[in-house]
Parts: sequence; C-alpha cells; structure tokens
Amino acid sequence: MKLGVLALQGDFIEHQHMLAGLGAEVVQVRLPAHLEGLSGLVIPGGESTTIGKLAEDFGMIEPLRHFGQQHAIWGTCAGAIFLSKDIHRQQPLLRLMDITVERNAFGRQIDSFEADLDVPALNHQGEEERPFHAVFIRAPLIESVSGGAQALSCLPDGRIVAARQGRLLATSFHPELTADDRFHRYFMELSK
Repeated sequence: MKLGVLALQGDFIEHQHMLAGLGAEVVQVRLPAHLEGLSGLVIPGGESTTIGKLAEDFGMIEPLRHFGQQHAIWGTCAGAIFLSKDIHRQQPLLRLMDITVERNAFGRQIDSFEADLDVPALNHQGEEERPFHAVFIRAPLIESVSGGAQALSCLPDGRIVAARQGRLLATSFHPELTADDRFHRYFMELSK
C-alpha cells in the first residue's frame, strides 16, 4: 500500500514512521504530482493557517480536494481543521468533511493534556477492548457533525474529538505521538 503524508509543515515524519512500521510505502507530499498513485493521505498536526497558506502557495488546494473525493484522507489536529467545512473564521480549508471545528478549543500550549478515549471503531472482534490514550496539544474540538459525518469518539463530557465521513477521518489529537498504532491501522483499512 502506498500512502502519502502532507509534508508542508507539522509533525509529518512521526506519521511517516508509524505507517512505514505497519508495512506501507510512504511518500512525503509537497506538490500535486506527489499524489499520483496514492491510496490515502495523512494531513498532520501543525499550524492550520500555515498548512492552508502553504497549500495555496504550492497549488495544492484543488488537487487535495479532488484527491479527497476519491481517496482516504486523515487529518490530525491541524489536519482536522484543514479538512473541515467550517471553523468560524476565514482561512484556506479543503471543506471536504461535514464537520464544524473550533480551533485551540482547549486553550494554549500549557493547557495541552492526555486522556483515555473509548473508540469502538478500533476494537476488533476477538481483541480485548481497551481505551486509546490520546495526546491533545493546542487541540481543536469537533463542535458538530452533519451530513454524512459521524462521531467516532468523545470526551467523557460528550465533546467530539474524532469523526469519520466515508473515507475521511478527523482526530483532534495526535495518535502518531503514542506507541498505539490502532488509528494508523484503521486509516490503512479506509485506504484500501
């Protein structure tokens, strides 16, 4: 399986290592031509405004939109913001996923936290159910899902932190910063 990681800005190398460790061929994507032959693409965490601006500068917005209409895309943290249809402010977005996202919903860098999440989609039959330990860094919040989007995981207070719409996946947190590869395996399944 050949997967891409958008490598314009952010923690793309951590995703690359995780996916390569699961046997995928991984390409760093910086230009439209780099999308050729990919089954899926990860948009990493980083700074969503910067990712959007660089995507515009490199002529990536429309190629990424077109790719996401046919292939799997997973946005983590800033990547989830970039995938969303609405964030209550003007900045470049792919507008592929029927989710509304609030940037920096939990506060500043100092307010970053970790939490154990129940994510039923990650539990395979025959495996013991276990929570996913999630790392939130200046994290966004998925305020709402609509259309074809559905919540995959929420904090104990009910706020949505992971969602899926067809082959599109958004997480407010950083699975690539843990040793748990279940979200990356889940994305690889979506990319088939």
